[in-house]
Amino acid sequence: MSDLATTPPDLDAALDRYRVELTGYCYRMLGSSFDAEDAVQDTYIRAWRSYEKFEGRSSLRSWLYRIATNVCLDLLNAGNKRARPMDLTAPQHQASAVLNERPEVTWLEPVPDGRVLPQTADPAEMALAKESVRLAFVAALQHLPAKQRAVLILREVLAWKADEVAQLLDTTVASVNSALQRARATLAGSRIRESEAADPLDADQAKLLEQYLSAFEAYDISRLTTLLHEDAVLSMPPFDLWLQGHEDIAAWHLNQGIGCKGSRLIPTTANGMPAFGQYRPAASGEGHTPWALQVLEVSDGKIVGLNAFLDTARWFPLFGLPEQLDEAHEVQ
Repeated sequence: MSDLATTPPDLDAALDRYRVELTGYCYRMLGSSFDAEDAVQDTYIRAWRSYEKFEGRSSLRSWLYRIATNVCLDLLNAGNKRARPMDLTAPQHQASAVLNERPEVTWLEPVPDGRVLPQTADPAEMALAKESVRLAFVAALQHLPAKQRAVLILREVLAWKADEVAQLLDTTVASVNSALQRARATLAGSRIRESEAADPLDADQAKLLEQYLSAFEAYDISRLTTLLHEDAVLSMPPFDLWLQGHEDIAAWHLNQGIGCKGSRLIPTTANGMPAFGQYRPAASGEGHTPWALQVLEVSDGKIVGLNAFLDTARWFPLFGLPEQLDEAHEVQ
């Protein structure tokens, strides 16, 4: 069935075909997994309501991207802007660290790979897709004006032609090219830190993650520290606190974070990167309860970022992680 020949009875199937890539687009625009899902749902509602006016002068995919872009621009014009703790405050030292909680709408959110990364047999294409949903890259996008953000994603990530983007945004090719140049300059100035994709893992990455899991579950902080880059960063949304460097990260785990001793980790992936569901020992003494979604940034054989998202009531269901770990899980 041609993309141009879709009829209303077939619209649901056609819309479903584009759900993952549209969710990925909206996630990059908005920096929130939940806002992205809502934006796609709003896109589909608008598409259904206005389908009779769709004259087939563009493909259904292009038309849906136009609607999704307008939905995202409306949300961004309302002032929504997501950030990481590193965007908002200076690093603290463990000895004087203050846990200051900020509202949920402040934070850049993690997202399961399957929600935003369409399956492709092309390794280079998949690598680019994973690179474009990394936490650091999506955080950098949030510094761009909304239309520059859309232009950069459409041109650099989704490989749209300049005239296609101009048509989608009702502007000129010259304006698109100018916006792209400005967006590139802003991103270059942000010095996005490199990190490596999680799937498929090479042998060195797999070994590093095995070592991390072993060290964390043993709560051997000295061993864990050897796996970190010297200026690695630890952050813990919804708190705006972040720590940098071996000394402060180790001291945090041995003092304020000592309740994590005895934790269990369940591997997963988020934003194209390795991640773990962390479960701390239950207060009852039986089993383990959710504590954090840990998203690791890895570069050159070391961990450069430990991102602990603590709102497990939001993240664990989204990532399909168990509500708790009982003895059966722990034996596994």
